[in-house]
Amino acid sequence: GVSVRFGRGRWFAAFTAEQDMSRPPSAAPDAVAGIDLGIKSLAVLSTGEEIPSPRHLGRSLRKARRLSRTVSRRRGPDRRTRQQPSNRWRRAASALGKAQGRVADQRRDALHKATTDLTGRFGTLVVEDLHVRGMLANRRLARHVADASFAEFRRQSEYKAAWRGGRVIVADRWYASSKTCSGCGAVKAKLALSERTYVCTMCGAVADRDLNAARNLAEYGQREVAGSGPETVNGRGADHKTGPARQVAVKRQPGTAQAGQAGTVPPQGRTAA
Repeated sequence: GVSVRFGRGRWFAAFTAEQDMSRPPSAAPDAVAGIDLGIKSLAVLSTGEEIPSPRHLGRSLRKARRLSRTVSRRRGPDRRTRQQPSNRWRRAASALGKAQGRVADQRRDALHKATTDLTGRFGTLVVEDLHVRGMLANRRLARHVADASFAEFRRQSEYKAAWRGGRVIVADRWYASSKTCSGCGAVKAKLALSERTYVCTMCGAVADRDLNAARNLAEYGQREVAGSGPETVNGRGADHKTGPARQVAVKRQPGTAQAGQAGTVPPQGRTAA
């Protein structure tokens, strides 16, 4: 059967068909690529490649705002009085829907091209488990984060990698990929978002922040593939201090003000009250 629907000023018809398709494996099935997703660049690979962020919404935002103001000035539907929308409102709403739909189609097309290329070249992709909801809470970055569509990038990568016999490894959310030096493995206690260049105070290595994180993700994936992944190093150095009052990492609970604060383990031979 065929399902027909109207949306964004256009008619859509969807139907299903069975077809046997064979997709060739990736060009390098044993290759592992770390991918650091971001706003400035959509993705930075551990190989040094960079996929620029298209920012389709930002380019079309002026037109969308103008059409939205036009819709608000027309006589629209009112459920309380059962008022029917005017023909001018219908035309304006249709134009706005087409503009918004074009942005969505451009974003989806760019993601499909990027994920198809990556899964066709690398057998294993490593991405981060990003806390997108928390990133959207930043009013200065919310629109850019939503426009990047990190979840869709991960979704497409996962099923396309499975088509080619590869896989996508999702690094733990608490893995300090940005704070860890890709050269010597030293971990910084703090790394401000404004610091775009990573400078290691231990070995003196200097690298782009996103490239350094992508290299750490690639190493994380190689350990997972080898099956000998060590424990994740905490960004604040917890779980790696010795002494009677060593620190242990404590996961932040929703609604608490002490985010990421480490707890204290009582000395040996004593019992906590």
